[in-house]
Amino acid sequence: MNQLIVNTKNKKYKIVINSNFDGLYQEITKLNIPISKIAIITDDIVDPLYSGQVIDHLKKSYPEISSFSFIHGEKSKNLNTISDIYAFMIDQKLDRKSLVIALGGGVVGDMAGFAAATYMRGIKFIQVPTSLLSQVDSSVGGKTGVDFNGYKNIVGAFYQPELVYINTSTLITLPNKEFNSGMAEVIKHGLILDQNYYNEIKNNIDKILDLDDEQLQILIYNSCKIKSQIVSEDEKEEGCRALLNFGHTVGHAVERLKNFELLHGECISIGFIAALYISNQLGEITESTIDNVKKLLETFELPTSVAGLDPTDIYHEMFHDKKTSNNQLNFILLTDIGNSYIDNLVEKETVMNALQKIT
Repeated sequence: MNQLIVNTKNKKYKIVINSNFDGLYQEITKLNIPISKIAIITDDIVDPLYSGQVIDHLKKSYPEISSFSFIHGEKSKNLNTISDIYAFMIDQKLDRKSLVIALGGGVVGDMAGFAAATYMRGIKFIQVPTSLLSQVDSSVGGKTGVDFNGYKNIVGAFYQPELVYINTSTLITLPNKEFNSGMAEVIKHGLILDQNYYNEIKNNIDKILDLDDEQLQILIYNSCKIKSQIVSEDEKEEGCRALLNFGHTVGHAVERLKNFELLHGECISIGFIAALYISNQLGEITESTIDNVKKLLETFELPTSVAGLDPTDIYHEMFHDKKTSNNQLNFILLTDIGNSYIDNLVEKETVMNALQKIT
């Protein structure tokens, strides 16, 4: 099993990468914490696939295990579903020594984490991510939350898990569209911080598309390594962690304006290209670099433009993003593949020119 350590000011925890659930019981035991009950929070897609497996691995030592499932997808990521989770927790008489297991993709992880952070002012939880996007990104770093009135993750908390346990075999049941959405976050890590990693992705496209487990474990390990290093240095996005928002300023606006019909990875893929066009206008990167990135994204069937949206609407929508401060848009831009920086002084004309390129 591959392992990494996330070491923030408030919490030190492991990321464990395995090809099955066999080590989950052992890793929970190693936490050396009292556990009165376990509650699995999942969705209606993941529940029939994996809840039974997880319960079978844990029930001998933890007989009081219950599970709650909600309708999958971003449209369930709201306070109404959180209210249903709270009601379930109360009904199951969860106490402060209870453990929540977030079993699923990014929506499940964000919501189960938020419920754990706020129930009885905080109970312990672990992440068991089952989608590529959640395995390489959202399960690591302690960001939890829900959407509100169409604004993504606008209500939430920084709340670190006790453990992240990744079972790569769950990717076999993941729809291709969801897998490709996760690849956007993988590619992002190479774009912002590691050109060698970016090239490794390009050089192993066939293995990745074939879901070669060894290659997937390498990808997940490298992405989690990048994410964990950043989170360890900047837990609450006060500095370098903002680099992880590459493509998200435009991407979140597109996501909202398209009423969440596009997957998160598809939206940030479009955002990548917008950010690259801004970088190009500022003299930082060449058009050939943009074409290079476009080709890689399109290999994984990720969009590089969006139809049916007005650039002006996207521009105004970006100001509703929670990362906007002092009414200034914050962009993550590139000087080269693997080198990124934060810029909050991009002129409107430059942004609009980029938005026109992607619409």
